[in-house]
Amino acid sequence: MAEADISPDPEHNVREDALLLPAGEVDPNSERCQTLRKLSQIRLYKKRWFILMVVGLLNSSNAMLWISFAPVADLTARHLKCSLDTVNYLSLVYLVVSIPIGFLASWLLDTLGLNYAIIISSWLNMFGSIVRSISDISMFNTGKSTLIYLFLGQSICAVAQPLVLFVPAKLAAVWFPEHQRATANMIASMSNPFGILLANILSPAIASEDKYFPILHFVYGVPAVLACILATAGVHEKAPLTPPSVSAINSTSEPFFAGLKQLMKNKSYIILMICFGSGLGIFTAFSTFLEQILCFSDYSNFISGLCGALFIVFGAIGALLFGLYVDRTKKFTEIVKICFALTALSITAFAVASHLKKVAPLLVVICSVLGFFGFAIYPVAMELAVECSYPVGEGSSTGLAFISG
Repeated sequence: MAEADISPDPEHNVREDALLLPAGEVDPNSERCQTLRKLSQIRLYKKRWFILMVVGLLNSSNAMLWISFAPVADLTARHLKCSLDTVNYLSLVYLVVSIPIGFLASWLLDTLGLNYAIIISSWLNMFGSIVRSISDISMFNTGKSTLIYLFLGQSICAVAQPLVLFVPAKLAAVWFPEHQRATANMIASMSNPFGILLANILSPAIASEDKYFPILHFVYGVPAVLACILATAGVHEKAPLTPPSVSAINSTSEPFFAGLKQLMKNKSYIILMICFGSGLGIFTAFSTFLEQILCFSDYSNFISGLCGALFIVFGAIGALLFGLYVDRTKKFTEIVKICFALTALSITAFAVASHLKKVAPLLVVICSVLGFFGFAIYPVAMELAVECSYPVGEGSSTGLAFISG
């Protein structure tokens, strides 16, 4: 059983004497009495931070496995004796698999619950990382079997990705009070680009030669195994015993298919879905092909790595600042519009500057600005998708937005 916080949140802490309603003074059916009854049910649980940590670790691990070969695409092609296009498909297989699996993941999250989504995705992620590792074991390695094991492992990890990406909004809504939701969503969501950042650092550092690729698989397998153990051992509840907010008490989700129909009739949601999906597509292409884009203008791997790292570092800073801001002000729409506009300007500037030679400082600045405003959209748009699509389930509203990307 989850342990309640010793110090309840002050905004949701109701004095016991405030709940005492002497006969004749307050109507038991009055709005004040009903509100006090709801507030008396609210409890916060320390375990919410443990589950957030597990989801963050799982999200980072899945992202590291996804992008692990992109920073060393040329070395991977030489190691596997294949073309660069084949190496790119090791990353792109995630996107192909995510489209059909995304609908199943949305249904599973809204129907079976958060705990099943986390545990199933952690096992798939771990199993996929193990299958990848088999590709470098000599007794299993015969001819083209190396590529088969890699693609099979990547595909299994890709099946886990929709579940991993759809969880943050549901976790924030089910376990966190209203004033912490955007922050919790930001932490869980930004662990994915943090995993990409780690992969951009670790892959070139480890796989400098062919003989080090088995070590690369081992290093990326450790977080996957750890996340699976923690999820299986510690995430048992579909939801906390008592809700963390008044909105959670009143929360009733539409059935899955009815929810999808409702989303398709929601003009505000459709606009947000198209804009977010476009941004996610750009981000995916940027993360996967940055090294190859800059290579054509004779920029070194160091410059492309620096641009990729600053893109994510400044993105994490932007997501943190804007996440805290919208938690306090609830200005979701204004922040999303501003960030979309500045992201569009930044990506246009990158498209122009990437064709120029000897402008490395300009590229570094553009990538930093692009990350700062681009990543800020991520958690805020997820919260806005849930808000503007109520009472559709969080898994459906966030899942469809990701599938569009």
